[in-house]
Amino acid sequence: MDKIIGEPKKAFMTGNETVAWACLAAGADIMFGYPITPQNEVMHYWTRLAPKYNRGFLQTEDELSAGFTTCGAVQVGKKAFTATAGPGNVLMQEPFGMAEAMRLPLLTVIQQRGGPSSGTVVYSQQEVTLTTYGGNGEGHRIVYSTATHQEIYDYVIKGFNIAWKYRFPTFILGDGYQAKMREPLEMYDPQDKGIEMVKPYSLIGVPGQIGVDREPQHLCNIYSLEEELYDVVMEVAAEYETITPELVEFDSKYCEDAEVIIVSHGVVSRAADDAVKILRNQGIKAGYFRPITLRPFPQQQLRECIAKSDAKQLLVAESAYGQLERLIKQEIYGETIKINNLFMPGVGIIDFDIINKVKSII
Repeated sequence: MDKIIGEPKKAFMTGNETVAWACLAAGADIMFGYPITPQNEVMHYWTRLAPKYNRGFLQTEDELSAGFTTCGAVQVGKKAFTATAGPGNVLMQEPFGMAEAMRLPLLTVIQQRGGPSSGTVVYSQQEVTLTTYGGNGEGHRIVYSTATHQEIYDYVIKGFNIAWKYRFPTFILGDGYQAKMREPLEMYDPQDKGIEMVKPYSLIGVPGQIGVDREPQHLCNIYSLEEELYDVVMEVAAEYETITPELVEFDSKYCEDAEVIIVSHGVVSRAADDAVKILRNQGIKAGYFRPITLRPFPQQQLRECIAKSDAKQLLVAESAYGQLERLIKQEIYGETIKINNLFMPGVGIIDFDIINKVKSII
């Protein structure tokens, strides 16, 4: 793959511009999209870059079409991607479900906005449930929750590799703040970091005679018999659970002696990190746990963090009304630690908010 960036270099740009450059560096062939705030600049910036590097773009008539055309492109071996937010994420659940059923290497960037319905075009973390378990199916997806522009760049590149290696739809879950704000990051070509990009390949029109030279591809998303669907879902679930230890990612700090562990994700984890440092300087033993993969969730790692600490309480901080908390309760069912929450749907959370909440519960 030809180098796009050249030598690694510092940049100062928005999150949406970062997405476009990362997709370019990862070797993406084409984007399919439909305008919706706050991801619009992913499309706009990609259309500036694509002609210069012989890449493609198609604005479809709606989000359904954007999702389905991306599904079609990856089947013929194109490294395709899409990006959306809010109501667009809702509409794309049908093609996302198809990608889950057909095991398509779909890469999607979600820049969350507030709901319900069209809500606000600005910010929230209210698309966690939708992105991790949306659609009809069992949620066999891979979802990375980013916190910085550097992570957006890194995980877009990684996301393409993960999608094509394991053939599960893969999501980069950002938000409106990350989409619009500017901050520094290092841009690089993957090979300069020792990252070998998985080459896309055609899933249809494969050479060889079925039953003689190869097994059938079985790119199917509908089944006539209940037993047939059962067999397929159980097989996919077993494979997903097998690769889960290779996929889960998290970050934790100061859990060993923590009296309270703050759990957060995405951009809120930046505030949580600062809050923990301030609290410790004030003599309050706070710990920090951040799931980077929301699906699959690092449940064993969170259980271990709780077990090795002195914590009697968790504090879940999120810009939603319990979507992260529900994930946590589902994943660590059986733990007896008390779970407190700081729910601020649609509102940015700063270190001051978390510090005050911690002090109120201890």
